[in-house]
Amino acid sequence: MKIRLLAGIFALGLAAAGCGGATVATSPSSTAPAAGSGTASASAGTVKIAINPWVGYEASANVVAYLLKNELGYQVELPEIKEQLAWEGFGTGDVDVIIENWGHPDLKKQFIEEKKVAQEAGSTGNKGVIGWYIPKWMVDEHPDITDYKNLNKYASLFKTSESGDQGQLLFGDPSYVSNEEALIKNLKLDYKVVVGGSEAALIKSAQQAQEQKKALLFYFWDPHWLFSKTDLVRVNLPAYTEGCDADPKKVACDYPEMDLDKIVSTKFAQTGGKAYELVKNFTWTNEDQNAVADDMTNNGMTGEDAAKKWIEANTAKWQAWIPK
Repeated sequence: MKIRLLAGIFALGLAAAGCGGATVATSPSSTAPAAGSGTASASAGTVKIAINPWVGYEASANVVAYLLKNELGYQVELPEIKEQLAWEGFGTGDVDVIIENWGHPDLKKQFIEEKKVAQEAGSTGNKGVIGWYIPKWMVDEHPDITDYKNLNKYASLFKTSESGDQGQLLFGDPSYVSNEEALIKNLKLDYKVVVGGSEAALIKSAQQAQEQKKALLFYFWDPHWLFSKTDLVRVNLPAYTEGCDADPKKVACDYPEMDLDKIVSTKFAQTGGKAYELVKNFTWTNEDQNAVADDMTNNGMTGEDAAKKWIEANTAKWQAWIPK
């Protein structure tokens, strides 16, 4: 997300990674009925949509994949690949689409401007915000805790066995590249980043923190279904201003609100036909994404089934994405 990802060897990115639940669909569904006009009788080709490790991304990918299969007759592959490694896939042919990109101006410069193997494909319609959060009960007891200038005063509340004598800032998937280390250093905060390991670990910790009145300071993002089920409050870091995050080592400001977008391979943009047009036309709201992600996470539904449920309930929206 945004600046999310550590560089690595691309082949390793093909291994399973992240919040799970992503599946590889190699052919049009033979059991699920088409949502509208019906599945084409013969495959129109194969589209490879990378799956990055958070459920909101999976929700978008599964809705687009369902429509590609059942409305346009394409085969779809959904390989689980970390963010930056997915960009590497544009040049190798392993990835056609990144359906939800969180900023990454460095990667856009490298792969779009310099290597010219990728292109922007428009907004997803989602507004993305990364930040630091605490459970609401802590704000009720300590109203000034949401000001970062007061965090050191409360550092002892956040100590864990992993953070030692410092307060803990809980992080998620280790592949996310973020500003947390720099923020702690540059804002002179007495805290240590502790990697929880996954999106699921962050969610569980946040739920327990509010329900059991446990102290927790953690990295998280919106859109996410968690905010509709758990009372969380964002910590106010120094306000974002244009360029304040230009040097990763000197960052001392909050994250900006981002208009999340889609990135596709140049080859897919040139030869993808109706599949490319559908991806380019795809746009929905944070509420739409959260509904599908909630079904996938909390209601025992597969990505395909959750996508089908949303599609059947929102015909007017998705029909506007289908190429004429």
